[in-house]
Formats: sequence, C-alpha cells, structure tokens
Amino acid sequence: MAAACRVDQIDLRGPQGAARFVVEIADDDEERARGLMFREEMARSHGMLFLFDPPRPVAFWMRNTPLPLDLIFLDASGRVLNVIADAVPFSEEHLPSDGVTRAVLEVNAGLAARYGIGPGAEARHPGFGAEADWPC
Repeated sequence: MAAACRVDQIDLRGPQGAARFVVEIADDDEERARGLMFREEMARSHGMLFLFDPPRPVAFWMRNTPLPLDLIFLDASGRVLNVIADAVPFSEEHLPSDGVTRAVLEVNAGLAARYGIGPGAEARHPGFGAEADWPC
C-alpha cells in the first residue's frame, strides 16, 4: 500500500464511491491564508489540501476566490467530518468544520456529491500518518 501514497495526491473512499485528486499542499500560515484565492480555474481532478498541525476546529471563507468549491473537512484519522458543497465564490461567510480538523480538501464544486464523498468517508494521504483509519 505504501507505494500508492504520494504527497501530491489524496484518495477518498466511501460507501457511495471513490476518488483520487492531485493536490497542492498548504501547510503553513501563509499558504493556508492564500489558498485558492484569485484562481479562475482548476483541473477537474485537482485540489488543494490544507494541513493543520496540531489539529483544531477551523473555518474557511471564499474571500477573493472566484471558483465555486466543495470543502471536505477531515479529522486526524482521515475520516470526513463534514462537507460544505458548492461554497459561494467571493463570500465572506464563515464555513466551519464539524469538529477538530487535521485537513481540509478543496475541490471543484459538485465533485464530493459526484463521487459520493460525505461524512464518514475515509481519506488516504501521508499527512494522516500511520495511525490513520486508511493508512499508507
């Protein structure tokens, strides 16, 4: 299984489906603050993975972000806590996690539903470590 895990991709699986995304990593304050701001397009199979160490409750917003996105909040074990689907571009509404968050995956709007990714689904990525529910 270790060969299947790469830092630049994340796999998700749930009872309704599975998906793999090529990801950019945002793991420091500056990268997390900028996120996908000002980006006007993103390939369908791509996304941005925000990593938080230590894990904590988080909230996102869409300020300066023209892309409609799905936000997938993940706990320290790689389980999906909640999904905020089709976040409104440029909105300053706070979009919170439903608990302590290790990572947030942003993908193009509609893809979480298309691939059946919802609460309880699992993610596999080196950022979750060996103790993840679906380890590398």
